[in-house]
Amino acid sequence: MAIKVLITGGTFDKEYDELTGKLYFKETHLPEILKMGRSNLVVDVTTLMMIDSLEMTDADRQEIVRQCSGCSEKKVVITHGTDTMEVTAKVLGEANLDKTIVLTGAMIPYKFGSSDGLFNMGAALAFVQTLPKGVYVVMNGRHFLWNNVRKNKATGIFEEKVELG
Repeated sequence: MAIKVLITGGTFDKEYDELTGKLYFKETHLPEILKMGRSNLVVDVTTLMMIDSLEMTDADRQEIVRQCSGCSEKKVVITHGTDTMEVTAKVLGEANLDKTIVLTGAMIPYKFGSSDGLFNMGAALAFVQTLPKGVYVVMNGRHFLWNNVRKNKATGIFEEKVELG
């Protein structure tokens, strides 16, 4: 069972320019992350875009839906910036695709060395294999349904919008 991984950018793939002090995109770090994690999974990686999620447009989100809909894989992981991850999850959820789709990201760039990205990617790859069809956000070892997730901007942690039960 192959897993499709779609790269959209976000903090996950940002790098630091020591001369300007700014973050920028060069290329995805996913192959390095998979190698470091000693992953034996069959994955097909496609870089769709390398942007900050605050710059993501409705057209970008529709391209993500199109790519998810059009790929043959039934399991899809999407790397995404955390600031608007729940917006893209909602667009995908409302598309009602017959797949398991997991969005994940990082609060700290992978290249910083102390990133949560490696852990989040491992969790996303595990959850996409075990969760039923639907759209989920996976961060910090937890999974959330697309219609019940928010980023708590005060704590930097994803949580349920409404506590269930």
